[in-house]
Amino acid sequence: MAYGVLKFLRSVALGLTALVSVAQAGETIVVASTTSTEQSGLFNFILPIFEKESGVSVKVVALGTGQALDVGRRGDADVVLVHDRPAEEKFVADGYGIDRRNVMYNDFVLVGPAADAAGVKGAKDVTEAFVRIARKGSPWVSRGDRSGTHAAELRFWQAAGVEPKGQAWYKEAGSGMGPTLNMAAGMGAYTLADRGTWASFKNRQDLTILYAGDLKLYNPYGVMLVNPAKHPHVKRVAGEKFIDWLTSAEGRRAISAYRIGNEQLFYPLSK
Repeated sequence: MAYGVLKFLRSVALGLTALVSVAQAGETIVVASTTSTEQSGLFNFILPIFEKESGVSVKVVALGTGQALDVGRRGDADVVLVHDRPAEEKFVADGYGIDRRNVMYNDFVLVGPAADAAGVKGAKDVTEAFVRIARKGSPWVSRGDRSGTHAAELRFWQAAGVEPKGQAWYKEAGSGMGPTLNMAAGMGAYTLADRGTWASFKNRQDLTILYAGDLKLYNPYGVMLVNPAKHPHVKRVAGEKFIDWLTSAEGRRAISAYRIGNEQLFYPLSK
């Protein structure tokens, strides 16, 4: 009798597990992320791999990091993948996100006209590069959109002791990385870009990388589940499946495999 009951309970458990798996497989999760993950082509490469293996579809809302976090705060996404560590930590500390994990990194690059009127190439570090641009009054285009790249740029201006807002040479695009690069190319201006978007950007005109390699230009990305305790409609199981895959050995292999030409654009971080 006891054996029969145990067998029945096991079959029920297996049936429920199968039903949960089927339900997950038919779900679509919303991932609020940065423009760099989309415009670099990374998502177009890795998401079909995840979707094929999991059966979970992913809809990406690509915005600047600040706006992506706002989407998460409103509960309009299930997962947030961004690149501004202080803002990510505040998002979690304020109760809007849980289970933040490291995903990957690349770096920022300072691009500008090949003639380099500000002499950025000769700077000893990125702070001096920003000082030289301000001192020369060379045209600069900022994203101005509360993105991770914009936040990094503002930190560099602060370290340089420069308040660029209101200066005639400082323009704000108020847009993503691609449009900002287009504006800089059209103006012959300097700007800060993430390497992934720069590598996929075609309308470079006279723009080139003038400064890179400073450790301060390190650009890490993190992923978080939007807190279901604050937004009960969040698809927790499917969202966690995506996060688990992204930070698994398989997800890290997919991230590493994405290249433009022979250039690897993103490097996985350990858990």
